[in-house]
Amino acid sequence: MKTGHSSRMPEESSPKRSPQNIPYKDLPHIVNADGQYLFCRYWKPAATPRALVFIAHGAGEHCGRYDDLAQRLTGLNLFVFAHDHVGHGQSEGDRMVVSDFHVFIRDSLQHIDLMKKEHPELPILILGHSMGGAISILTASERPSEFSGMLLISPLVVASPEVATPIKVFAAKVLNFVLPNLSLGSIDPNAISRNKKEMESYTSDPLVYHGGMKVSFVIQLMNAIARIERALPKLTLPILVLHGSSDKLCDIKGSYLLMDTVQSQDKTLKVYEEAYHALHKELPEVSTSVFTEILTWIGQKVCTGPSLSPPSSTLKALVLERRAVRKVLGNEEAKDGAGMLVSTARALWIRPFSNRTRRDHKDSAPPAPAQPP
Repeated sequence: MKTGHSSRMPEESSPKRSPQNIPYKDLPHIVNADGQYLFCRYWKPAATPRALVFIAHGAGEHCGRYDDLAQRLTGLNLFVFAHDHVGHGQSEGDRMVVSDFHVFIRDSLQHIDLMKKEHPELPILILGHSMGGAISILTASERPSEFSGMLLISPLVVASPEVATPIKVFAAKVLNFVLPNLSLGSIDPNAISRNKKEMESYTSDPLVYHGGMKVSFVIQLMNAIARIERALPKLTLPILVLHGSSDKLCDIKGSYLLMDTVQSQDKTLKVYEEAYHALHKELPEVSTSVFTEILTWIGQKVCTGPSLSPPSSTLKALVLERRAVRKVLGNEEAKDGAGMLVSTARALWIRPFSNRTRRDHKDSAPPAPAQPP
């Protein structure tokens, strides 16, 4: 497979160009149902892939901001892929404008289907951050049995109570009819991360949209939140949620609501004390823990999926997994994560895979009520 090219549509006589004026014929891309060109990225492991991982990025950013995470995932022989959503990064469309939030879900499923067609034997996981978390939830809810797991970093699940007051919601709906392109303000870069280097990288990134968020886009986010409320009870797949207690962009209450509402028996919520929104771009001690948590969790799902191997072969695989995690993260960074991987896997032979439930949280957020057995 020539990475990213297999899903191309026939080129027009006058080739289309990206918002950065690069011909799409020179870029990996897909063409969505509306004829819009979406820029794609593919991170293929050196060895035979063990699973597919689709990444859905957040509002205003682009999939290139997940290169560091994707590179680590390929170290576990995972084939990672993503695209810039319509109106984002190097994809077509007015900046941060979408006719209906479902376009993001539709395009994600199209890309996933293309990759599944090329790798029908591989399990697939979905990972989303912020608005990408909302996209992941709604995408998984449309195909409840298709995904082997879902990872959410600071997902958008509920509206911020400061922003979504009844008066402001009413005003936004009225403005959407008369001034849909009115700007309601931009994303505060100071709320992204406590890591000054990462914040500077965000503000200087030309592919990140630094303009104001339009009324019409806010309405679509509100519509997505309403759909998520209806979708959560349908979810039964394994879920890992990571959230910062000081996130000012996506209310952490949404992650607790998700944990209380989804029907998954295998669900974990880990809260990072005082951390901001982009946990994978946070202070080193946080981002390192986040990478370890993600790699360990995915390693468990890939090693111990529905068709479990005999204990001896699984433990052998876990030794290799531990080495792979250390290779990706470094020995010191991976000690805790790799140890957790082996311990959890051993516990699998005591408790069934489908019944493992763990919640990690700090005192900064109230723990959600326990799930019934």
